[in-house]
Amino acid sequence: MKKVSIITTLLLASFLSSNAQNATALKAKIAQKAETLESKVVAWRRDFHLNPELGNREFKTAEKVANHLKSLGIEVKTGVGKTGVVGILKGGKPGPVVALRADMDGLPVKERVDIPFASKAVGEYNGQPVNIMHACGHDTHVAILMGTAEILASMKSDLKGTVKFIFQPAEEGAPEGEEGGAPLMIKEGVLENPKVDVIFGLHINAQTEVGKIRYRPGGTMASSDWFKIKIKGKQTHGASPWQGIDPIVTASQVVMGLQTIVSRNSPLNESAAVVTVGQINGGVRSNIIPEEVNMNGTIRTLDPAVQDMIHARMAQVATNIAQSAGATAEVKITKMCPITFNDVALTEKMVPTLESVAGKANVSITAAATGAEDFAFYQEKVPGVFFFLGGAPKGKPEGQTAPHHTPDFYIDEGGFVLGMKSMASLVVDYMEK
Repeated sequence: MKKVSIITTLLLASFLSSNAQNATALKAKIAQKAETLESKVVAWRRDFHLNPELGNREFKTAEKVANHLKSLGIEVKTGVGKTGVVGILKGGKPGPVVALRADMDGLPVKERVDIPFASKAVGEYNGQPVNIMHACGHDTHVAILMGTAEILASMKSDLKGTVKFIFQPAEEGAPEGEEGGAPLMIKEGVLENPKVDVIFGLHINAQTEVGKIRYRPGGTMASSDWFKIKIKGKQTHGASPWQGIDPIVTASQVVMGLQTIVSRNSPLNESAAVVTVGQINGGVRSNIIPEEVNMNGTIRTLDPAVQDMIHARMAQVATNIAQSAGATAEVKITKMCPITFNDVALTEKMVPTLESVAGKANVSITAAATGAEDFAFYQEKVPGVFFFLGGAPKGKPEGQTAPHHTPDFYIDEGGFVLGMKSMASLVVDYMEK
C-alpha cells in the first residue's frame, strides 16, 4: 500500500507540475498576443465610443461583435436577450466551461469631453429624445473582450475546456415595459448548452490608476432597487393654499424623512446604504397647487437584512408623513439587481492569477461600492468573480476624476492590455487548476 501511495503521489506531483508549466507557457503567449492587439482594441473602443447605443438597441455594436467572433472561427449565437451575442470556443482538450462577460449599452448622457471620437449620437429613451454616451466604460469592456476572444482563439488547441463569450445588452436596465440585461439572457439559456461552471467579468474604473486591479471577496457592489412614491393631495389656487392639501410641501417633507432611514435606522458601521430621490414631478402652473406629486428614486444596500428594513421603513415614513398633512402616499418598490457577490473560494483561487499578470503590488482589495451591477444575476446561478481595472486619466490623483455616468467621464486607454491579459489568464489558469 505504501508503494502504491508513493507512486500515486509522484504521479500527482508530475501532473500538477505539467499543468503549471503549461499554464506558464500559455500566459507568455497571452502577454505577447495582447501587446500586438493593443492598437486594434483601442480602435474598436473608439468606434464604439463614437457610436454608442442604448440598452436593447445595440444593433450595430452586436453586429460588429458577431462579425469579429465569426472571423475567428468561434461559434456565434445572436439575438440572445434581444441584442446579445454569445460566442462559444471549444478548446482542443476536455475541461470546464468558463464564461467571460462584457456589457454593451451606453447611457442617455450628453458628452462634454473634448476628444476626436466624442459621441454626437442621439436617440430616444422612454419616449424622450436624448443624447447618448458611453459614460460608464462599456465600450472598453466590449473591445477588451473582443481582444480576449482573439487571444484565446489563437491557442484553441491548447485550451482544456470551453470558453463562452457573453456580450450583454442593457446592463444599465431595459427601457420601461421591456425585459433585458442579464436576467433575460439567463432566462434564454445563456448559462446552458454548454452549462457554465464559472464566470468572470471586469469593469473599467475611472478612479483607479492604470495598471492597478481592485477586487473584493464576498459583497462587492450593492443591490439596486427602484421606488415610486405618489403623494395625493387636494388641488387649489396657489393664492389660497388653506383651501387644499399641498402635495408639493408634503413630498418635500417625505424626501427629508427618507434620509433619516439611513442616518438613524441603518447600521452604517456594518454596512453602507443609500436612499436617493432622483426625480420629482408635479404641477403645471406657478399659481396652481396640484392634485398629486410623483417621486422616483433608488435604494442601494450591501446586506439583505438592511434592504428589507429600508423597504419597510420607507412605506412607514412616506404614508405617515402624508397622513399628518392630510394627504395620502402610495409606495411601490421594485427589486432591480441583487448584491454583486464574489464567490469567496473562487476569488481566493484566482487572485494569484491577477497578481501574476499585474504584479502583486498592483492588486489589492477595494472597499465595497454602492453602485450596482447586473453581473450579480449570473453570480446567483454560478460562482463568479468581478474585478475592477484601472483607467484613471494620467496625471489625475486617484478618486479625483469625473465619476461614471457623468458628461465628463473619461478613460485612459493604457489599461487595455492588462484587461486582455487578465481575462485570458483567468480562463487558462482556471482550466489548468
